Amino acid sequence: MIVKQKFERIAPIQSVERAIWILKCFEENSELSLSEISHILSLHKSTAFGLVSSLEAYRLVEQDQSSGKYHLGIGLFRLGSKVNIDLRSIVTPYLDQLVGISGETVNFVIPDGNCVIYLEKKESPHSMRIATTLGQREPMYRTSTGKAILANLPLPMARSILECTKFERSTSNTHLSVGDVLQELNEIRQRGYAVDQEELEYGLVCIGSCVFDSTGKPVGAISISGPTLRMTEEKRNQFAVCLMDCCRQISSHL
Repeated sequence: MIVKQKFERIAPIQSVERAIWILKCFEENSELSLSEISHILSLHKSTAFGLVSSLEAYRLVEQDQSSGKYHLGIGLFRLGSKVNIDLRSIVTPYLDQLVGISGETVNFVIPDGNCVIYLEKKESPHSMRIATTLGQREPMYRTSTGKAILANLPLPMARSILECTKFERSTSNTHLSVGDVLQELNEIRQRGYAVDQEELEYGLVCIGSCVFDSTGKPVGAISISGPTLRMTEEKRNQFAVCLMDCCRQISSHL
């Protein structure tokens, strides 16, 4: 079901802001027809068409010729790949190091509202590995990286983020309430890293640790992710020491 959204006016130029609203519609929908975009934003169809056509000209959105629906375009991905390029250049060697140590997939994410966005990824050499993609967006409460970030925020801020989150079950292990997540955050603070024990996906176990800027603010997190068969408790404990050390080294550069 396509639900109408209400965006607040915060920018001085209405046409530019409406174009941004159209892009933001795809945060919750992988593809949309022109009529659906018009409905979501309560825009006249001709207005929506003009804006979408302008975005399409720069490949910020693209149209699927078979369905006629629109999705985010390659132009947007190219721009997004330039985001935090300095941070990524610092992080990348440590990701390679962690893959070498663990043999598992390593991801670097940054916070975005109540979600994390996958900004960099280094693949496991194993044939059985994790299917995350750059630009993927996941709620903080069901990822190890997201929980690591939440645990290192001031409690009122973490609570506010969770209260603005729509909890959805991915597996039988997924947390479904603010209270459950807050309780786990205490354990994460004591342990120094977070664990996703098949909360996002069955068969997937991840450990995550935070990266901080010079003020102590969480600016990202790194995870080591692998199948339950390989990510035993013993292995997780071994990898966590290396993971936290890499995060400390990265933070010292920021």
